Amino acid sequence: MLQIEELKVEVGGKSILNNVNMEIPKGQTHILFGPNGSGKTSLMMTIMGFSGYNVTHGKIIFKGEDITEMPINERARLGIGVSFQRPPTINGLTTRNIVEICDINHSADVDELAKELNFTDLLDRDVNRNFSGGEIKRSELLQLMAQQPDLVLLDEPESGVDLESIVVIGDTINSLLGRQIKCPQTRPHKKVIGDHAKSALVITHTGHILDYITADRGQVLYNGILCCSRNAREILKWIREYGYEECVRCSNEKTSWI
Repeated sequence: MLQIEELKVEVGGKSILNNVNMEIPKGQTHILFGPNGSGKTSLMMTIMGFSGYNVTHGKIIFKGEDITEMPINERARLGIGVSFQRPPTINGLTTRNIVEICDINHSADVDELAKELNFTDLLDRDVNRNFSGGEIKRSELLQLMAQQPDLVLLDEPESGVDLESIVVIGDTINSLLGRQIKCPQTRPHKKVIGDHAKSALVITHTGHILDYITADRGQVLYNGILCCSRNAREILKWIREYGYEECVRCSNEKTSWI
């Protein structure tokens, strides 16, 4: 689904990402770990095609097509969707309107989708205006549910979310990706069909989201370098015990960590 080859990225003339290589097969969910400032969000913004993230070397290939120079709107129409950690407030545009804009195929029932996320009462309010952390995350996911992208980029989906909301958010992410819902008691009527599984890159530095979604692989980005790849829960356990620097040390020594 996604292939990144020897990617180097600069922001404001400063090197942010160095020789990043990554592959996410169709239907797989990968977790990207890393401390704050390691380049995780920069990688996501580069994949999506935001300005200011200057690719100086390498390629981004999506569904077999080189999208390195493709503008954001074309990447979205091709099937890439993103949920931001801190999306802006948009005065004068209701959430209902932006969800309808995201519905590229004009096939979504906005009210039904909002009901799934307990978001009905917020549909006709301006986007993110006076929303709580959990409401912002649900708004972002509602837009993705309407878009139905093939590759989903999620930046810190657990950030600023209370325990009650994160269960709904976790279930919604699994449903969006076509994965098994981990907390079926919250939505017993919802049946997930694995044949429609999408690919995802989920950014986190706490790892809490792993309690609520199913991941196929974990990777660590440290100081702009992708330094290891392994089972996501094993990586999280290692990081909690030894810290991120140990991932770099093991990578440099070419141990079984790789």
